[in-house]
Amino acid sequence: MRTGQEADLKAKEVMQDDYSYDRVPTEKRNMGWFSITNITFGIATAIFYFQMGSVMALQFGAVNAIISAIYAIIVAGILGTIIAYLSAKSGMNVNLLSRGGFGYIGASLTSFIYASNFIMYCAFEGMILVAAIHAFFPIIPVWLLIIVFGSIVIPLNWFGIKQLDKLQKWSLPIFGVFLITTIIVAFNKTSLYEGSFWTYMPEGVQAGGTALLLCIGMQHGIMGLTALLASDYARFLKPKDIKIGSFMIGFVPQIFCFGVMGGLGIWFGVRLGESNPGVYIVSLLGLGGVLFTLLTQIRINITNIYSASLSLSSFFENMFKFKPGRRFWIVVAGVISMALMLGGILDHLDTAMTFQGVFLLTWAAILVTDALVVKKRLKIGSDYYEARQENLYKWNPVGVVPLIVASVLGTIAALGYMGTFLQSTAAFFAAILASILTIIFAVLTKGKYYSKCKSDDIPEEEYIAS
Repeated sequence: MRTGQEADLKAKEVMQDDYSYDRVPTEKRNMGWFSITNITFGIATAIFYFQMGSVMALQFGAVNAIISAIYAIIVAGILGTIIAYLSAKSGMNVNLLSRGGFGYIGASLTSFIYASNFIMYCAFEGMILVAAIHAFFPIIPVWLLIIVFGSIVIPLNWFGIKQLDKLQKWSLPIFGVFLITTIIVAFNKTSLYEGSFWTYMPEGVQAGGTALLLCIGMQHGIMGLTALLASDYARFLKPKDIKIGSFMIGFVPQIFCFGVMGGLGIWFGVRLGESNPGVYIVSLLGLGGVLFTLLTQIRINITNIYSASLSLSSFFENMFKFKPGRRFWIVVAGVISMALMLGGILDHLDTAMTFQGVFLLTWAAILVTDALVVKKRLKIGSDYYEARQENLYKWNPVGVVPLIVASVLGTIAALGYMGTFLQSTAAFFAAILASILTIIFAVLTKGKYYSKCKSDDIPEEEYIAS
């Protein structure tokens, strides 16, 4: 009997290794800001940002792409820093942070959509890799490449945050060598555009106006995700590193995502006259380009699968009391991602990014407004984060109503039914609307639905409003 109990405890310890269901204990928050920032660079170094920069430059002009990148750095950096701080302070990721403000069922819906976004991005990034390898080895069937490289991220994610830290650390220098080599080779190749790359403008397009708004709209498709993602890793931050760590984890990767990688994408696109990095990297480096693409896409996809597994764990625990552990959800997320790739998910990239841009930026805005305005300024609701289901209501209108209303109206705007301006700024419009509604519903409900009772076991240093 004792042996069985010990086995159960050991199994529980393994399942809790990544703390999918509750806050990370203070004694387990033992990772330095440099290690965690390094993990987030797995996202920042994805060549998806090359593609965004190249597409925007070739379609809407380099200067519009550059201005939109600066906008993305500032907005996503501020949101990311605040969310990283809240996560590090409480030891929770955004799924758990949302439970009080949305209710545990309301937060389950955000967790499910969040997970679906990461799985979709895993499929998008996987297809960039598959396209690059297939271009160099056309004899290998696409379906086989999808299965092989869709499966490889599962074992690489098996041991959680510590494994991610090691993988990103050893692979970052290799990434740096490949990146510098690609830049040098491209620089020595005759440019298809004779002027300075930042002066490139397609015929009939002007700086500013609709072209700039369209670039900003494209940035919105990823900005919310990069800001929210910081929480999955910042919750392991050492308490003494919270201030510098929140900035490094929340802001610095945005500079690299949109500034360095996006900026290089603009330069590559204009110089080479090609928007697909899977094509131009392979054309520049040959087999080296295939290896470079392989490295970058594995780095991003192990983080995509990690975050998806956390969100799926949270959703099924809340909704169905089903707790098989994070490793089970790693496999599920990997298999669904492969199914999406086999089903041609890239054909629906624009539609997917439009919806998720609106939803994720809205969610981030609600979390930040709830913390900085509702909790800290208005002193409404609990001044700490509660994730235990027995202490929570199923629904909290403070988070749920703004999310639904703003996401629906934002999606309608993004589809063009509210004019060109709101179509291109739909996610920003939805985020502002959600922030206003969050404050209104917090005042109307007087914080009644944040928690059923006052918890006396939350350490004072984790209080947000103190």
